[in-house]
Amino acid sequence: MTETPDDASRWTRISDPARIRAMAHPVRLDLMDHLNEVGEATATECAAHTGESVANCSFHLRLLEKYGFIERGEQRGREKPWRPVSRGWDMRPDPEVPGSLHAVTEIAGLHLLRETERYREFLRQAHREDDVWIQATTLTTGEFWATVEEMAELSRDLQQITQRFAGRSDDPSLRPPGARRGRLVAAVNPEPLGGEDD
Repeated sequence: MTETPDDASRWTRISDPARIRAMAHPVRLDLMDHLNEVGEATATECAAHTGESVANCSFHLRLLEKYGFIERGEQRGREKPWRPVSRGWDMRPDPEVPGSLHAVTEIAGLHLLRETERYREFLRQAHREDDVWIQATTLTTGEFWATVEEMAELSRDLQQITQRFAGRSDDPSLRPPGARRGRLVAAVNPEPLGGEDD
């Protein structure tokens, strides 16, 4: 699973099951999303964004710090903001690390459910959107036959597809007038073993 930052060179590879499992929690994923979006935020600001209590956010933020996902930013008066240590995480399993595959499948499943719910929320509110935005969206599936090398290449291509928008998350001046935050969710996988066409 990869979170897709604007600059792929900033991806941080993680295969340690303990670190991956530490991220696999809905509140912690929400906190990471928020910190990646705003750059840095205090526990109070995170609580206002997530709807969680300040105490609960502080607990989860400290856990994210413990496992190396976030760090303290520069103190702002009495406020102590948090910031991500990387813009994106590459969480592919490592066959040499016991438990890595299980941890990755756990967080990938949670991530996919969250993205599905985001898309469902967009659909629920589609009647409020201008038609031009509706026509600009897609939900696409495809079926194909490929070797493992070809499938790996396709996966890499998809990871890079948003590079045309590089820098816009960090620098609002690069965003054209009328730009909105968009999301891309793509999954490439072979059919499960045991299918009719094996």
